[in-house]
Amino acid sequence: MGFSLEASLSAEGAWTVGELTRRAHAIVEAGMPPVWVRGEVSGFKRWRSGHWYFSLRDRTAQVNCVMFASENRKLPASPEDGLQVFLFGRPTVWEEKGEFRLTVLELLSTEVGGLWQRAFEKAKAALEKDGLLDPARKRRIPGYAERIAVITSPDAAALRDIQAVVARRWPLAELTVLPTRVQGDGAETQLCAALARLSRIAGLDVAIVGRGGGSKEDLWAFNSERVARAVAAAVVPIISAVGHETDTTLCDLVADLRAATPSAAAAAATPDQEDVRAHLAHLGVRLSRGLKQRSETAVLGWERTRTRLVGAMRFELERGRHRLVAAGGRLDALSPLKVLERGYAVARDPDGRVLRRVAQFEPGLHFRLRVSDGEVRAVADG
Repeated sequence: MGFSLEASLSAEGAWTVGELTRRAHAIVEAGMPPVWVRGEVSGFKRWRSGHWYFSLRDRTAQVNCVMFASENRKLPASPEDGLQVFLFGRPTVWEEKGEFRLTVLELLSTEVGGLWQRAFEKAKAALEKDGLLDPARKRRIPGYAERIAVITSPDAAALRDIQAVVARRWPLAELTVLPTRVQGDGAETQLCAALARLSRIAGLDVAIVGRGGGSKEDLWAFNSERVARAVAAAVVPIISAVGHETDTTLCDLVADLRAATPSAAAAAATPDQEDVRAHLAHLGVRLSRGLKQRSETAVLGWERTRTRLVGAMRFELERGRHRLVAAGGRLDALSPLKVLERGYAVARDPDGRVLRRVAQFEPGLHFRLRVSDGEVRAVADG
């Protein structure tokens, strides 16, 4: 771009500062396209507006940089001073301060995994410090869930997969869907709100949190420390199913169970009705066999008891008979009839009183004389 020096002169024969910086701005932006630059971050500041301001330097020079909120909100974390980065930026001149700077469009850490990995490891360390990654705190997933909550996007294929698997495996379960964004602006806030709502669902047994696959940026809401802590604080066991089998998020690490896919999560939350039927049939056979065996054992035990009881009763009856015979013999020996059989007799007056003395036999007294085989009527003769 060319311009006439004379055409830009003021009445005094000089440019104004504004004219100079505007010309510099136009020349730089026209002559230098966006470029990739490598350097070290220095003097990082985050303004209330959300914009980032910092310098990029190496051993020989430095350049001021700005990354506006519309661009930096796509990143998981801000760069720290001393971090080596690659910047893709548009060279420009800030007219108000007459300052050459880069307007940053992209920022990548030179480390493996970049800012994403740094943010992941930082959040993971904080969770681990608080004991939230301890396997001992993980809760058991119920075996026969009656109500299952699903936290995911209502339009996602993940939800349809979960619904299909639950309907096939365990149609008795009731699904409660808590719709939420799973990526982009507002996803973290909505995920945390949905996790908090679990405490207000009566009879809830387990919850599935997840989404289908995507890039690291797409899955980043589930690597948020805030979301991970909400998962850990949930009132029911959580099954995390984020992305594909090769993806591992902080939510996966904190959840009570990590499933490789949403379909696998639905399978982990429900029993297979065919397996349950087969198990119940097997239990029925075992129960029938056990009852039959117990009945046979009881009958055999009763027969043994009856035999012992009958034997004991017979023994007692025989012993009682012998005792009765012996007692009868003793009583028989003491019987007055036995005395009469030996030649004795018993006299009784008309009133039946026994006459034992001679003085009782007054002359003319009618009495009966009992002998061994009967009675004889008699009269006392003076």
